[in-house]
Amino acid sequence: MNLSVFKKKLLLSILLLPLVGCQQTSPVHNDKENGFTLSNVAKSDMDMLFDHQVAVTEQLLRELMLKLYLRNPYYWRSDNFESAQNKVDWIFSQNAADLIKQTLGKRSIESMQLAFEDDYAGDRILALVFGLKSMIHDSYGGRTSFFILDQLDPQKLYNAARNLEVAVWKLSNDRTLKGELFLVSNELSGSVKNLSFERLFGKLIATQDLSAQIVADSTNRTIKNVLQGVARYVFLPL
Repeated sequence: MNLSVFKKKLLLSILLLPLVGCQQTSPVHNDKENGFTLSNVAKSDMDMLFDHQVAVTEQLLRELMLKLYLRNPYYWRSDNFESAQNKVDWIFSQNAADLIKQTLGKRSIESMQLAFEDDYAGDRILALVFGLKSMIHDSYGGRTSFFILDQLDPQKLYNAARNLEVAVWKLSNDRTLKGELFLVSNELSGSVKNLSFERLFGKLIATQDLSAQIVADSTNRTIKNVLQGVARYVFLPL
């Protein structure tokens, strides 16, 4: 269902509030300190929205990686890092060319799949989150900054959202030949349920779906929906 003009403006206003808040609380010294550059002159509200979406997504992926390392400490301790946070900071300071060397030359969906292969002896958390990050990057056309003439493909954004759902399902269900989960995430046993991973993934999925719907509505393009049963088990190509 297409968004009305009113709804689009409302969504833009809500999603841009963090950006506006940052500008209002910082004293005006110069353009750089206020997060404003001459390139912003060429940006529409929609472009700034997608810039914000990408920044939010990266922060959520950082939180996801940290939570996974805390629940699966072997993967940061085995590399002699002082803490899980130290390893997350190190990974996000590396460029993609260096990280891909640690995932058998795989990225995006292939790297995500690697995290759930029984014979993979590397860092499954790195493989999963690096795969998610590079897949989402691809869904935005390989861009991290957007301008008026840039064109996004709503189908790629939509498919990336479904792949996030597949990743959630695999974390909770895929097991090794010994019957153990590849990675421990949500805690479903006991009196207290820990669903923080699902909440993080929910935010990532919502961001992707919103981006897909806005692009589809703005460009009058149709998104081809995927049957839920199929999308649950198989990563979709972008």
